[in-house]
Amino acid sequence: MNEALGLPPEVLTKARADMEKLATLAMPFGKFSGRRVIDLPEEYLLWFRQKGFPKGELGRIMQLALELKINGLEGLIPG
Repeated sequence: MNEALGLPPEVLTKARADMEKLATLAMPFGKFSGRRVIDLPEEYLLWFRQKGFPKGELGRIMQLALELKINGLEGLIPG
């Protein structure tokens, strides 16, 4: 277990992988096709939260991007 964060190594590995996806995953469809998920407007992500995020990894990463934006943490993802 990582003593500094109190998290098991597998959790840290998954968190790092998610951050890498946020930095690179491009929106595959719609008005913002080709834009990185982390760069999608907060209003767009809020609309998906209301209507339903896509299934699978894309939806999960979009939800994570929204949480970062709501909490003012999107700056953690390199540009």
